Amino acid sequence: MSFYERHREYVEEVLRTAPEGVRVEWSGDTLIMQAAPSSIHQLNIGLVQRQFERHVPDGYMFSGYSALTTPDVTKERNPDLTYLPIASLARPGDTTPAEEALIAVEVVSPSNPGNDWVDKLRDYAVMGIPLYLIVDPREGVVTLFSEPNRDRYHVRHDRKFGDGMRIPDPFDFDLDLSGLVRYPD
Repeated sequence: MSFYERHREYVEEVLRTAPEGVRVEWSGDTLIMQAAPSSIHQLNIGLVQRQFERHVPDGYMFSGYSALTTPDVTKERNPDLTYLPIASLARPGDTTPAEEALIAVEVVSPSNPGNDWVDKLRDYAVMGIPLYLIVDPREGVVTLFSEPNRDRYHVRHDRKFGDGMRIPDPFDFDLDLSGLVRYPD
């Protein structure tokens, strides 16, 4: 029995009563609550989204903070940005199967970088999301992971803010990293 199934009433109460701007996710037996993102976080995710919009495949659209689930491995994650089939977004309910996502994009939080660099890196691979893009304003780097296989991604590409990064199919474009903003020291 999954964490959600064992603790359904508790999880639903947390989701219902969480303060405005608090995100709730779970992975295995761990419940994760995070505060709303900063303006630099929002700026960076917006700059990335704007570029992806020109290259999104027909029948897909962006979604921010959608609950992606993989029931067989008891995970629910809410990426900062993902691209999902329009038909999935039109279905009733609060979650979308993770295998329908084309990419998960995260901007690293200064207070909890391990969530994006360790936990979500593992979880998105396990969930079978084909591309995982991490924008890290702490270090001024962008990393793209691809080719997931069970518990990890097999390909990694790193670039610095100011450079460019090739985003593969199904988007197939060069992501301009020159406008991204670092967190203050």
